[in-house]
Amino acid sequence: MIRIALWVLAALYLLLVGLWPAALAPVALALSGATTLIAAVPGVVWVAAGVIAWLKHKSTPTPAKTA
Repeated sequence: MIRIALWVLAALYLLLVGLWPAALAPVALALSGATTLIAAVPGVVWVAAGVIAWLKHKSTPTPAKTA
């Protein structure tokens, strides 16, 4: 029984090791494409976009109510 379990575990290990690089390839390609797009835009544009987004979404303080 233990020998069958060991063979099953060995088969699962080999299946996982064999399929992992093929399953990871689309993720690696997507990440390299994203880094290419990020690198194509100048840093000043990213900073300006961040500042604009921060100014657009920052909360405005409400004035204190006087009774």
